[in-house]
Amino acid sequence: MTFSIIKRDGTIENYKASKIGDAVSAAFASIGEVCPAEALETLIAAIEKELEGIAENRSVRVEQIQDNVEIELMRAGFYRQARRFILYREERAKDRAYINEIEQTVGLEGMHRLLKDVQRDYPHLCKSFGKLVSKYHAFHKPSMTAEEGLHALTRAAVECITAEEPDWEFVAGRLYSFQNDLNIRRKMEGLQLQSLYDKLSYLTTEGYYGAYILESYTKAEIDLAETFLQPERDRLLTYSGLDLLLRRYTVRNFVHEQLETPQEMYLGIALHLAMRETQNRMDHVRAFYDMLSKQQVSMATPTLANARKPHHQMSSCFIDTVDDSLEGIYRSIANFANVSKFGGGMGLYFGKVRANGSDIRGYKGAAGGVIRWIKLANDTAVAVDQLGVRSGAVACYLDVWHKDILDFLQLRTNNGDDRMKAHDVFPAVCYPDLFWKKVREGLDQSWYLMCPHEIQTIKGYALEDSYGDEWEQRYNDCVNDARITKTEVLLKDLIRLILKSAIETGTPFAFFRDHVNRMNPNKHKGIIYSSNLCVEIAQNMSPIQSVQIETMKTPEGDDIIVEKTKAGDFVVCNLASLVVSKINFDDEAEVKRVVYAAVRALDNVIDLNYYPLEYARVTNRRYRPIGLGIMGYHHYLAQQGIVWESEAHLEAADKLMEKINYYAIRASMELAKEKGHYEYFEGSDWQTGDYFSRRQYESADWQALAADVAQAGVRNGYLLAIAPTSSTSIIAGTTAGTDPVMNRYFLEEKKGATIARVAPSLSDKTWWLYKSAHTIDQTWSIRAAGVRQRHVDQAQSVNLYITNDFTLRQVLNLYIKAWECGMKTIYYVRSKSLEITECESCAS
Repeated sequence: MTFSIIKRDGTIENYKASKIGDAVSAAFASIGEVCPAEALETLIAAIEKELEGIAENRSVRVEQIQDNVEIELMRAGFYRQARRFILYREERAKDRAYINEIEQTVGLEGMHRLLKDVQRDYPHLCKSFGKLVSKYHAFHKPSMTAEEGLHALTRAAVECITAEEPDWEFVAGRLYSFQNDLNIRRKMEGLQLQSLYDKLSYLTTEGYYGAYILESYTKAEIDLAETFLQPERDRLLTYSGLDLLLRRYTVRNFVHEQLETPQEMYLGIALHLAMRETQNRMDHVRAFYDMLSKQQVSMATPTLANARKPHHQMSSCFIDTVDDSLEGIYRSIANFANVSKFGGGMGLYFGKVRANGSDIRGYKGAAGGVIRWIKLANDTAVAVDQLGVRSGAVACYLDVWHKDILDFLQLRTNNGDDRMKAHDVFPAVCYPDLFWKKVREGLDQSWYLMCPHEIQTIKGYALEDSYGDEWEQRYNDCVNDARITKTEVLLKDLIRLILKSAIETGTPFAFFRDHVNRMNPNKHKGIIYSSNLCVEIAQNMSPIQSVQIETMKTPEGDDIIVEKTKAGDFVVCNLASLVVSKINFDDEAEVKRVVYAAVRALDNVIDLNYYPLEYARVTNRRYRPIGLGIMGYHHYLAQQGIVWESEAHLEAADKLMEKINYYAIRASMELAKEKGHYEYFEGSDWQTGDYFSRRQYESADWQALAADVAQAGVRNGYLLAIAPTSSTSIIAGTTAGTDPVMNRYFLEEKKGATIARVAPSLSDKTWWLYKSAHTIDQTWSIRAAGVRQRHVDQAQSVNLYITNDFTLRQVLNLYIKAWECGMKTIYYVRSKSLEITECESCAS
């Protein structure tokens, strides 16, 4: 048949017999039956014959078609099916009435289409549209403008979110997105900006975008990039995710008006990250845009926030080794201030600084110890508050054998001398294997605390510069040397302080230094003393040291004083996370494509980054380290139907991380072929093959990759690190890092309103798979972390969750288990009664 269908809204479309077939089939399916093919064909023929008789000017209204479907179903004796079809029409009429009711009061162009799309995409929510309308009328007032009415509707949709109907999160997100797009479109029309190129020119002129974007791309390239935009991908965002993205990451003007849509943000980041590509550049722009806009990869918070902008500091965390000298200490404090100024978090290793009571230039007892310097770092964190947005963030690391460790463990606790407190730093302790061996043997043994400066002076070596068997031999050598003063403590007393602080404050973080250094692929060039603010970075470290001071003359005769310093290894981490719940890991091509794009993007950050310190640039280009991690881990397990506390979980973790590691290494190897390997590749575990043998990668694929790496190298000296991703996981609509969910459903206070938050993909199938973090047996979390660690060359931000019922012995057993399972670090110990503010600097 060749006639037109007049729809209820007046639009016209060509007649399609298949749509009648779908309607009839749906009527049968609603009562659990299938319409026989012959009967369906007969029904469609009869309906078409009737339509031929009633069509005027070769057109017919959709209501007439539906009337004839009812008649022909009954004529054929399909009474129950006809009844169901009639009920379906009534339900659809009610749905249309709800849309019309809302549209009459909001009255914005495009509103009708938006609500129809919602009903089409979420048919299971149609029965709740009455609740939406009721809540909307409760918020709506006759005096409201159309925009205010839309805001009231969005608020009503937010209040519809429940554990039983979590998809209202996405409906509310669509309404919020519609409102945001409307505001931006009106703003751009007012500025007479027609194209993306026009918009980028305006943003650059006004100082919101860095000039380097338009300097690097031609107008034709920007016009091509505009065709990459997929506005419909905003539908992947929940209300909470979109709200966070718009408040924190998209570009606003100086009076806080939105200037950038989420998709424009992702494209702007992609343009920045592909800027210096010399081959197939626009293909890389598209690949970066796709991985970000499809929510398959999330860059770290600084990259999302600062890429494309004038001050493009895109790295998350920095690590500095504090030198044992007055100038070295103040240099590290100044370094921290400069990093904090641009939104970075800091890890400071104080293990080389002499202890309280040590000598200075031979004067006995003159040194004040590390606590006073840590307090200085604490005050710097408060003072350099990132333009008033939030305080700076710093983790301070100290070895468990350092003489000041007892005071260090009480930095944040509520007992003791307030003059010895530093409540705004995050303490972390570095543990050798020997410590946990002794703890496991028995807590009534002695442990000896010593001063690193005294050891260096008397023994001629730095105890912290070794690890494993060599460290143990040196430790025992120092213990047996009567010239070295020691503080003897019982292990049980030291452990009690550690656990008390962990339960009371969530810290100290734990750093298992021997395992970190054994698995360090670049041990030929140094040692790893500590980690960063979120404990997922493990890279070679060394202090910055002054070499000499020279005085020079300017042509005008003025004196210039130049201080020359040895750069040391000032660690920088560049982070991104694969959203494993949004990637099909059964599709090798998809995994390869996404991982390759993520590794290339992170490698580009190294060259495109704005570095607040030149030391950071030197180290970053020397090792070219990246930290590709994961988020959505619990979400992924729930999707796969895997129980957290099960052997299936451990098997899934092993397969998942091995696959990610394989493609990450291969991607870095391919980049090395194209752009060259990192400077210190020769002699590394990558080059010798020890990296692969230590991890027991023995399959034919792994052996072939090891051979390729030995020949071509790898672009990046460090590859994987799993960050906490607290904020970026909200944007991606998934679970944070590798953590289990805190709750399946909870209420969050935001902007004076209560917003329901629901575990992702929550349904009757996943409900029991989302066991909350505090009710999970933590040994399963630790075992899973140990399984994952084999495939992660750096470390993981792993939290332990305890309740008030835990004894000190139970908490201690978790630490011992973590060490035995080969974990490299422990992040927070989260007591159920303890509120912890997550660091956002590393939230990739």
